[in-house]
Amino acid sequence: MPMRHDVIVFDLDGTLSDPLEGIGRSINHALQACGYATHPLDELAIYIGPPLDFSFRELTGSQDEAHIAALVAHYRERYGSIGYAENALYAGIPEALAGLQARGCRIGLCTSKRVDFAEQILALFKLRQHFSFVSGGEIGTPKWQQLGALCQRGLVGPDSLMVGDRAVDMIAAHRNGLSAAGVLWGFGSQEELSEQSPRYLLSRIDELLTLG
Repeated sequence: MPMRHDVIVFDLDGTLSDPLEGIGRSINHALQACGYATHPLDELAIYIGPPLDFSFRELTGSQDEAHIAALVAHYRERYGSIGYAENALYAGIPEALAGLQARGCRIGLCTSKRVDFAEQILALFKLRQHFSFVSGGEIGTPKWQQLGALCQRGLVGPDSLMVGDRAVDMIAAHRNGLSAAGVLWGFGSQEELSEQSPRYLLSRIDELLTLG
């Protein structure tokens, strides 16, 4: 039987919603603005989850910080006005969050995207009331450090759980002494997640309720 976790920290992209259209189009907007070729959206799915600076380094081969910052700025220009809403909430997520709350779980969000974008998305899907805290990422800060800051603030502890769809989420949990749950409805493969030895590997959204 799963143990009861006092705080459950969710990733956003690929865990609560499918953001491929908005993220993919915004990546292509940035690439085109800086003179690069664009890519089919399905080829950009692997860049959902990791921080933006990492993704643009991979896509362009550039290690120039000013150039990467320009790409990120072009991305955010489109994403903040249009891209965040090109997003589809996974069926069953509102019910799962409400069910966990009813069981007494505190729910938080830890996403690599900027906090104002995360807040926009939670408001778009009318989910904000379920979350006790929302943590957004900054360029140059890996997710394990971001989660570590939540630990230092006392918002999460050793009995807390990190839920996400990519290896970066599992690594963040384990580096901070937390349990991890990998979800298979997002963008990470079963192989990618299993390699990180999560405590739980979930294939259906209703299985989230077993964590509380």
